[in-house]
Amino acid sequence: MKKIISIVILGLFFTLGLIAQQTPAPEQSRSILILGGTAHLGTGDVIVDAAIGFRAGKIDYVGRAFQVDKSKYDDIIDASGKEIYPGFIVTNSTIGLQEIGAVRASRDQYEVGTFRPNVRSLIAFNTDSEITPTVRTNGVLMGQITPRGGVISGSSGVVHFDGWNWEDAVVKMVDGVHLNWPMTHHKHNRLGKVDIRKSKTYNQSKHEITTYFSEAKAYATANPEASSREMDVRHEGMRGLFDGSLALYVHADDARAISEAVHFKREIGISRMVIIGGYDSYLVADILRENGVSVLLNSVHRLPRFKEDDVDLPYRLPKLLADEGVLFGLQVDARMTEMNTRNLPFYAGTARKYGLTDEQAVMALTRNVAQILGIDATCGSIERGKDATLFISSGDALDIMTNNLTHAFIQGKHIDLDNRQRELYRKFQSKYGIESKDSPK
Repeated sequence: MKKIISIVILGLFFTLGLIAQQTPAPEQSRSILILGGTAHLGTGDVIVDAAIGFRAGKIDYVGRAFQVDKSKYDDIIDASGKEIYPGFIVTNSTIGLQEIGAVRASRDQYEVGTFRPNVRSLIAFNTDSEITPTVRTNGVLMGQITPRGGVISGSSGVVHFDGWNWEDAVVKMVDGVHLNWPMTHHKHNRLGKVDIRKSKTYNQSKHEITTYFSEAKAYATANPEASSREMDVRHEGMRGLFDGSLALYVHADDARAISEAVHFKREIGISRMVIIGGYDSYLVADILRENGVSVLLNSVHRLPRFKEDDVDLPYRLPKLLADEGVLFGLQVDARMTEMNTRNLPFYAGTARKYGLTDEQAVMALTRNVAQILGIDATCGSIERGKDATLFISSGDALDIMTNNLTHAFIQGKHIDLDNRQRELYRKFQSKYGIESKDSPK
């Protein structure tokens, strides 16, 4: 019976999807100038009464409105009184890999095996997802698509949230390999009493990881002409970790796991490491800073891990890392990760309320993230020569009450901001004879 229900739900879902799928935007054919408004460049700088010009998908002018030659542009958008931002980037996301959690056939974020660095999540990215348009509506225009499960989950890639297929949407095919560091402790619940116990398998699990990476390094550094070994696709997937072309993303939260992961980085000789989760990262911030390790913080909208923690500690974590000089970004890995991606801007808004400046909060979703992902040469900020991936909001994009996009562009392509939820909103307005107005968030 469960299988029949799941098949029926899946069939209904894909039927609706065929009706409501949006057509990807056409390539930019006319030059555009955004005039007026306040531009948050993503670099920490702000331009009041700004002018942002772009053509052929690239930004070619950033400056004050009174200085620009308007005659050089085909179309002018009046952004007076509005806010302009770089497109926000979500990391460690399964959007496009999972559609309905209750339907196994729509879950594609897991693969078979324990060590699978050769798995590339990007080729499974579904550009026709019903969820993607809902996150674009709030300014999230790019994402790191990440697999789940196992010890080494696989490799992630970066996409724009607009395209005919994954090949059309790709920004970076592979940006890193994801390692789930073993838990040093676990919670034990007995008769309503919760206590923290050391993991009995931690040392063994860590030894297996060290052995596997040592073998991968030996494979990567061996002379291919002198070596008689056949190609190992799993070790090939890790080759970039040792020459700096790929980052190792370590999923870990507690201080001991984080510090031992950094020691592991030095011992094995990995060039780039990023901590994902990082709840206790502020406790070992000096180690992270000295070793050039960045952090992608888990959802700030969550409860403290331990009863001894301050109730607002998750909200203050971004400020604590900023004060320590650790490069960090925000992400939304929690329950219903895909749907919650739309709330990413508001996580930054909460972090701002608890200590970050306005521009630090914007950077935690834009340039900081682009630097961590290794795509900052083309994305993450509003600068000349970079992709024209940006949006205009009539209010503060980090405030849930005022975030209201009027225009969005991905590589210069004008994006449709409609989505299934807004469609339903209009449908039932019509049913009850309510005068149509802008859909709420």
